[in-house]
Amino acid sequence: MVKFTDTEVVFSEVPDKVTLAINISNCPNRCPGCHSPYLREDIGEELTEAVIDKLIQKNDGINCVGFMGEGNDKPRLIELALYTRKNYPNLETCIYSGKEEESDDVYAVFDYVKTGPYIISCGPLNVETTNQRMYHVGKDGSREDITYKFWKKLQ
Repeated sequence: MVKFTDTEVVFSEVPDKVTLAINISNCPNRCPGCHSPYLREDIGEELTEAVIDKLIQKNDGINCVGFMGEGNDKPRLIELALYTRKNYPNLETCIYSGKEEESDDVYAVFDYVKTGPYIISCGPLNVETTNQRMYHVGKDGSREDITYKFWKKLQ
């Protein structure tokens, strides 16, 4: 079962996208300095296809659905991502994973995949020293590292 705690429409989690971010609980990672440590807990409501429908219908103007975390039921999360892609072909999908690397089955169902645990000394995704990476997955399965799009350039 995949549980979520809350949602928010965000503009900086996926470059050039208006993303419905769904915060997934039961995070297995224990990253020191995590900005959302409450997501480690077994809390929230079950995320189902019907809930996804309601959330998407309630948030007109989005063009991406972001699963912010994996939770503890990866097969079910993949089912939900597949459901989203099939029933909302005009929306892209994203997953924020804290794993160093993700498996091919994840890249097969998400348009954007963020990998890497948060490491305080490396910084977050928006600094060049980060260990985290954001990949755009092409229709042909290719993976483009687009992490640089998060880095702010001083002028």
